[in-house]
Amino acid sequence: MTTAEQEVVALASELIAIDTSSTGDPTVLGTERAAAEYVAAKLAEVGYETTYVESGARGRGNVVARLPGADPSRGALLVHGHLDVVPADPAEWSVHPFSGEVKDGYVWGRGAVDMKGMVAMALAVARQFKRDRVVPPRDLVFAFVADEEAGGFYGARWLVDHRPELFEGVTEAISEVGGFSVTFDGGTRAYLIETAEKGVMWLRLKANGSAGHGSMLHTDNAVAKLAAAVTRLGTHRFPLILTDPVRQFLEGVAELTGIPFDENDPEAAVARLGNLSRMIGATLRDTANVTMFEAGYKANVVPSTARATVDARILPGREKAFEAELAEILGPGIESDWDSLPPVQTSFDGRLVDAMALAIGAEDPGARILPYMLSAGTDAKSFERLGIRHFGFAPLRLPPELDFTALFHGVDERVPVAALEFGTRVLDRFLRSC
Repeated sequence: MTTAEQEVVALASELIAIDTSSTGDPTVLGTERAAAEYVAAKLAEVGYETTYVESGARGRGNVVARLPGADPSRGALLVHGHLDVVPADPAEWSVHPFSGEVKDGYVWGRGAVDMKGMVAMALAVARQFKRDRVVPPRDLVFAFVADEEAGGFYGARWLVDHRPELFEGVTEAISEVGGFSVTFDGGTRAYLIETAEKGVMWLRLKANGSAGHGSMLHTDNAVAKLAAAVTRLGTHRFPLILTDPVRQFLEGVAELTGIPFDENDPEAAVARLGNLSRMIGATLRDTANVTMFEAGYKANVVPSTARATVDARILPGREKAFEAELAEILGPGIESDWDSLPPVQTSFDGRLVDAMALAIGAEDPGARILPYMLSAGTDAKSFERLGIRHFGFAPLRLPPELDFTALFHGVDERVPVAALEFGTRVLDRFLRSC
């Protein structure tokens, strides 16, 4: 085993043990500083010059380092990962979510897959390259950033807007939610490369009404009005649209499995994907899920206002149509505003894709890579503002029985030790030939 393989599990475990929970509240002190300082120390230990930046708020730590390549005329490759994680309730877990415990062949804890596992792999390979004096084909920029779980406004977005020189010359990037394996019936294995992701719209809805005593008749009840509106939104089916990345993915699955793909019925093809159908199914149409509802302060008082939060995810090219459809569904009397992040999309071709295929194939002969669209979002949305072409490529060879997509933001999040070691080998090969 290389030094990188030997240390990746310890790096992942130690990163998980640093609680970097993000509440999404910009008034709360950032939690990423300790993890960023940990990463900076590990990079400095092997000779990197690092830049530490707090992005717009105290505690929002970010670390960037560059490894010069053989051909400075080529565009640099950005390898980025976020240090923050979503909160976790220890009472729900079988291990403490911030223990980083290693047991039963897994590294357990919040961030194991989203995305301190990938951070550990990138950090391990970066350290290996510096120790071994590896000169990659092009400049490599390693960035470990804050606030991705709340949209990156105090992380990647802030860095892009205020410190773009840190990413000078970068033309392409890799990061999370891609490169993981899927095993189909018959044992055929493919690795999914994220080439597109839906846009994000975090909606804040509000209804006003007449306050009064709960015992009386009320025809202007803010809670009832808003509840009816979000129920209409929650049960609405947005139009099915077969985008190019989803079509390419389903055609690739059909080729691998021998089961025909009917373009007129993509939902039937998605239904055959097992656990993966939750994520791929969400890329066939726009979605809007109510995530929070707030109203009232006493059992016998009808409140004058009610508020709800909706997490909407929108297909590329659908932004204006979605807004028009949203207004019609909500109806009159519902106020709305939102924060949004755009969809991103690139083609599944070029030298970088070829290098991914070669690196995967060297470690898992006979396996295929397939493009797909992510139903969620990543910091690619921020880095695209600099014209950077993005792929999701955090390679992991997973056990066929593992419901991987359920681990994102889930209870008992964990990543196989063997998958981290595999991913470190693949990433090493890839970065030596990219």
